[in-house]
Amino acid sequence: MNSKNTPTLKSSTIRVGLTIGDPYGIGPIVALKALRVLGGSVRFTVIGDSFVLDRAAKAINVKSPFASPGGHPIFDFVDLRNVKKNKFSFGRTGFEGGKACLEYLDAATGMLSGKNIDCLVTCPISKEAIRLAGSKFTGHTEYLADRFGKKDTAMMLLNRKLNFSLFTRHLPIKRVSREITCLKLRDHILNTLTGLRQLFFMDNPRVVVCGLNPHASDNGLIGDEELKAIAPAVAESRKRCGRAVIEGPFAADAAISMAAKNEFDCVIALYHDQALIPLKLTGFDSGVNLTLGLPFVRTSPLHGTAFGLASSNPAAAEAGSLISSIKLAIKCALNLKKA
Repeated sequence: MNSKNTPTLKSSTIRVGLTIGDPYGIGPIVALKALRVLGGSVRFTVIGDSFVLDRAAKAINVKSPFASPGGHPIFDFVDLRNVKKNKFSFGRTGFEGGKACLEYLDAATGMLSGKNIDCLVTCPISKEAIRLAGSKFTGHTEYLADRFGKKDTAMMLLNRKLNFSLFTRHLPIKRVSREITCLKLRDHILNTLTGLRQLFFMDNPRVVVCGLNPHASDNGLIGDEELKAIAPAVAESRKRCGRAVIEGPFAADAAISMAAKNEFDCVIALYHDQALIPLKLTGFDSGVNLTLGLPFVRTSPLHGTAFGLASSNPAAAEAGSLISSIKLAIKCALNLKKA
């Protein structure tokens, strides 16, 4: 992400909803750290469990957020009280954590529908835990898309250097090739352009599409997805993109290298690790997950629940990615209001 899109804090009119994620992971810990950094400058409504935040404060040896002068924390709080206090400990994973974080999400989406908050920042959840809790969803993106009836959502992952839009998300590698059709990829490219224009005010975005195979197949010598689906999707997108620039399919290493040199504003990655590896190498602490295609802005940090860290060394959990997520949510929510 180039400098003109670096998140800022112009938050006076934006109300940020923040869910604490799986209560047994590092979500409550990094949420508390972010609140201590940004709480005086951002209008927060935190959704979670006060007992868990108290335990997070104890784990990192800071004052409870509910122990401020007069007993009024520097944020509004929706206390669902849905975590059992008996035998609570960070680092556990299972049904209880999955059920709790789904209830936080239910409360947050209700607040969004009621226009009580303007954007949503979500701390990490465990896909395993939410499945154990009986949910059919594989993550936040799928949950929110279903809840708001939006089929054309996309996951955008970005840091200070790179900006990716993921064509497939949490999908086994063996299924990726079958998912790539000209129509699906064309629609994904166009949805990405819409997001770049609405949320970042890029009038004419420059987008590059990665190939699936090594060397983008070398003109069909190493696989045929590029010839059969990816190149036709690029051609079809160009017919509908206005003055935007769409290039590809390029070999993934070349496409990402050019984007890192600011030759492109966004890279279309075809599968999860095609984006995540370069993102974490170039700026894990500033990484943000942004959902495109929703009627509001939703962001989250780039890391997961880190149950092991939550139990063994919670003070080492870094809040940089969450802080970047909050700042970007504010920036994009302001832009969406102006669009």
